[in-house]
Amino acid sequence: MDDSPNAAEKPSNAEVLADGRPWPKMRRVARLIEIHPKNPQPRLVEAVVSALHEGALIAYPTDSCYAFGCHLGDKRAMDRIHRIRRTDKTHNFTLVCSDLSEISTYARVDNWAYRLIRSLTPGPYTFILPATREVPKRLQNPKRRTIGLRVPDHAVVHAMLEGLGEPIMSSTLSLPGDDMPLTDPQEIEDRVGHDIDVILDSGPVGVEPTTVLDLSHGSVEILRVGRGAVDALR
Repeated sequence: MDDSPNAAEKPSNAEVLADGRPWPKMRRVARLIEIHPKNPQPRLVEAVVSALHEGALIAYPTDSCYAFGCHLGDKRAMDRIHRIRRTDKTHNFTLVCSDLSEISTYARVDNWAYRLIRSLTPGPYTFILPATREVPKRLQNPKRRTIGLRVPDHAVVHAMLEGLGEPIMSSTLSLPGDDMPLTDPQEIEDRVGHDIDVILDSGPVGVEPTTVLDLSHGSVEILRVGRGAVDALR
C-alpha cells in the first residue's frame, strides 16, 4: 500500500484512460420524469417532493409556462437559478402556493386584495404583496420588502404542493437571449438538462408568463400583461 502524502490524489485504474490520462468529468444530467398532467402518479410526485427536500432544482409545468422550482429558501438552488438566467440579486422570485390561506401566511393581505385574489385564483396571475416575517429576506424585494405569490391551476403543481406542505420557490424558465420562456420538455432537457436536477414532463404548455398585479399600494397596478386576462381590472 502506498502511504505517501499524495497517494489519495492518484486516480484509480477505473478513473484513467489507457494512455494514463484521467477520464473527463461527467456533467450532471437531469432526471426526466414523465408525469400525467391531469392525474399525476403519486409515486412520481413523492419522488419529486423528496428531491426538492434534498435541494434539487427542477423544471416543472404550470398553467402559464414552465418554471424553475426549488425548496423554499434554498440559497444554493437560488444561486443556480441566478447563474442559469444570468440575473442579479434584484431578481424577483415567486412563491407558488396551494391556496389563499397559504398566501396569507407569507403576505399581508387587505380585505379588498383578498377578494380580488379569490376571484382570480387558481389561475395565471402573480400578486405582489407586502411580505410577512415567514418569507426569508433574500426572497423579498430588497427595497420594498414585497414578495410575489401565485396559485396555479395545474394538477401536477397542486400534487407537489400537497406533498411539500409549503410553497415552491419559483422563477420563469426563461433563458438569456430568448424572447419567450421554454415550453417543451425536450428542449428544456437539451438547453438546461446539464444545469438542473429534475425535469417534469407532462407535455408542452403555454408560452405566456403570468399576468403580474401589484397589490402592495392599496390599489391594483398591472406590472405585466400575460396569460391572465386584465380587461376587468383596467
